[in-house]
Amino acid sequence: MILGFDHVGVQTTEKQPNENWVAHSRVWVTNPRKHPHMIEFLRYEPDSPTPQFVKDNIHIAYRVDRLEDHLGDGEIVIPPFQVEEMARVVFLRANGLLVEYMEYLNDGAWFDEG
Repeated sequence: MILGFDHVGVQTTEKQPNENWVAHSRVWVTNPRKHPHMIEFLRYEPDSPTPQFVKDNIHIAYRVDRLEDHLGDGEIVIPPFQVEEMARVVFLRANGLLVEYMEYLNDGAWFDEG
């Protein structure tokens, strides 16, 4: 079940206030809950292993109750991985969009909210 909209991820090359580090992707991210339009800014390190398709496109993120239930919803671009103790995520190409499904592990708290 999709529990609801979470955020829109937008790439940037400029350092943002209060960035959080995602080691798996080698990317800095901001907390979308602190943006009036629920935007997460992503700033990739030059050696990020993230696929170019992800780096070049915005994404829409949804909260889900169980990640495995959504793996067939599109072409997997980044297989499921865990972001710290915050969430398990997967990135898919679905219906012409880049979609992120997030299964939160800590009552939905972001890095700096836990």
